[in-house]
Amino acid sequence: MAKRLIPCLNRVLVEKIVPPSKTTAGILLPEKSSKLNSGKVIAVGPGTRDKSGNTIPVSVNEGDTVLLPEYGGTEVKLGEKQYHLFRDEDILGTLHE
Repeated sequence: MAKRLIPCLNRVLVEKIVPPSKTTAGILLPEKSSKLNSGKVIAVGPGTRDKSGNTIPVSVNEGDTVLLPEYGGTEVKLGEKQYHLFRDEDILGTLHE
């Protein structure tokens, strides 16, 4: 069993953020109110190479919170946790507070 997965090329390993289904007071939230497909970057690959052999680095870093497409990515299960692998160009953007 792998303990750590390091993506190849321009791949990004993301753990999706599951929004809470109820508040701390116990009020149930409707599913549509908190639907933002986001995730936390766990690991990134080294990047791709251009025609002259120079490395083009991945545009996100470990620990970033990113906006993900609704569909896509490859599901990966490591131990009990569920992750998704995305290509760097499939990630829509980074989220900041």
